[in-house]
Amino acid sequence: MWNLPNILTLLRIVLIPVFVVVFYIEAPWTSYAAAAVFGIAALTDWLDGYLARRWSQTSPLGAFLDPVADKLMVAVALVVLLQADPRILLALPVMVIIGREITVSALREWMAEVGARATVAVSQLGKIKTTVQMISITVLILRDSLLGVWIYPLGLLLLYIAATLTLWSMAVYLIAAWPSLSGQTAMNTRQ
Repeated sequence: MWNLPNILTLLRIVLIPVFVVVFYIEAPWTSYAAAAVFGIAALTDWLDGYLARRWSQTSPLGAFLDPVADKLMVAVALVVLLQADPRILLALPVMVIIGREITVSALREWMAEVGARATVAVSQLGKIKTTVQMISITVLILRDSLLGVWIYPLGLLLLYIAATLTLWSMAVYLIAAWPSLSGQTAMNTRQ
């Protein structure tokens, strides 16, 4: 149970309050430090899954904690960013991304209850969405500039791309689950 992939997942959860504290420290270096903390957390997301598969160390605990850690880190980062820049321009993609995460989590839970969890398993599109989302959030955390270049607009653009991919992947999951949601699966098994 306490293998390296699970420890990396727990590290991601521990990094959430560290990220928040660093984000709110008022010093010239804090945006870089907060972006580094978030970036490390994002890398552990990739690394824990890679190592678990590579070393055959998948576990029920890891399968549970990994998506929880991801969603917590992303939701907290988005809320903190929105608090720092409370404009509709940022609120819309934040609302879409957090709303999608809640919807897909509920869908996966319900599909598991009806024995069709594999229907809404993580797809390649979901992985691309996550990558773009993590990059966009890291860029937005930097807030000001990177090596003298103001990159906030790039972060917003990437966040809108992530939100679009978020809606697309949610639609794919809902379409895949539709036979179970609409009761068609139950009717087909009775015929």
